[in-house]
Amino acid sequence: MQPFFLTASLGVLLCLATHAGVQADGLTAQQIAKQLNLQGHVEGGFFRRTYASDKSLVTPGGDKRLAMTSIFYLLAAESPIGHFHKNRSDIVHYFHLGDPITYHLLDEDGRYSTVVMGPDLGAGQVLQLTVPGGVWKASQIPSNGIHGYGLISEAVSPGFEYADMTLGYADDMRRWFPQHTGLVNKLSHQRPPEPTP
Repeated sequence: MQPFFLTASLGVLLCLATHAGVQADGLTAQQIAKQLNLQGHVEGGFFRRTYASDKSLVTPGGDKRLAMTSIFYLLAAESPIGHFHKNRSDIVHYFHLGDPITYHLLDEDGRYSTVVMGPDLGAGQVLQLTVPGGVWKASQIPSNGIHGYGLISEAVSPGFEYADMTLGYADDMRRWFPQHTGLVNKLSHQRPPEPTP
C-alpha cells in the first residue's frame, strides 16, 4: 500500500498534467512564443532566460559564474532542430507541452544514444533529462507532430554563459565522429563563411 502523501502527490501531478494538456491544445507555436516572449537561439529553436541566481560561485577552473540559470526552450516547425552543441555544465531539462522531443547524444568516445522527452510515459518518454557537461546533444521534434512544437525548460548550474557552449559545426563533427556522418550532417550547423577582407 502506498503512503497517503505519495498517492496524493501523484494525483496532484496527474491533475496538473491534464490541465496543462488542455491549455496547450488551443495554442500555436507562435502564440506560445509571443506569450512567453521567446527569441531565436543560436543553436536553433527559441528561448528566454527566466531565472538568474543573485549568488555566484567559482568553477574548478577558477571562473566566476552565476550559481544557476534557467530558460524556456521551444522547438517549432519554423525551427525544429536544436543543432549539435555541448555545454561545460550539466543541464537538466523539464518537458512541459507539445510534441515529443528526441535528444541525440554523443559522448566524447562517440557512443550514441537517444532519449525522447514527452508526455507518454507508457511509451518510455521521460519528463526530465539530465545531459552531463561535455556531452554533445541535438534535439528535434517530429515533422508530423500533432502540435507542431515542443516546449521545455532547462536549469543549469553553474549558470549558463555562451562562453561555456561549443557549437558542433558539421565539418568538425564529421572529423570527430566519422561513424555518425549521416547524423551530424542532419543535425549540425554548417560553418559560417569566413568574412571577406
